[in-house]
Amino acid sequence: MSWFQTAAENFFTDEEGYEIVAAIKEAEKNTSGEIRLHLATRSKKPPIEEAWEMFGELHMHQTIQRNGVLIYLSVKDHKFAIVADKGINEVVPAGFWDDIAQHMSTNFKAKQFVKGLAEGIQKVGEKLKEFFPYQEDDENELPDEISFG
Repeated sequence: MSWFQTAAENFFTDEEGYEIVAAIKEAEKNTSGEIRLHLATRSKKPPIEEAWEMFGELHMHQTIQRNGVLIYLSVKDHKFAIVADKGINEVVPAGFWDDIAQHMSTNFKAKQFVKGLAEGIQKVGEKLKEFFPYQEDDENELPDEISFG
């Protein structure tokens, strides 16, 4: 690790990073929703609060249908959160993300972070498809790459 890179930036190999970005691209083929992953080295606040702050910093609320989802992972703290924009939260039932979070958590506990994230991202896309199906004229409104901070 070079002196200017954070633990978050070095958490995955290049190949693992490409695998996760490919999972995002594949998941977004099912839905007009936008999915992003943000890795932080440490959380200064509870992960849900950090996730909401990052949601705003990444301008995820600027999608037309307000249907962005952010998966936030604090790599040193071993904690994560899934947050979604207003358009999603207005139509999905309570506990909508619980099974995905449980699946990801099980993989994370087994130190299978790439698998947990890739499968979690695919499951987010499948669930979003129910409420926000892909349309032929959909545009990719947010970048698919992983953000770090």
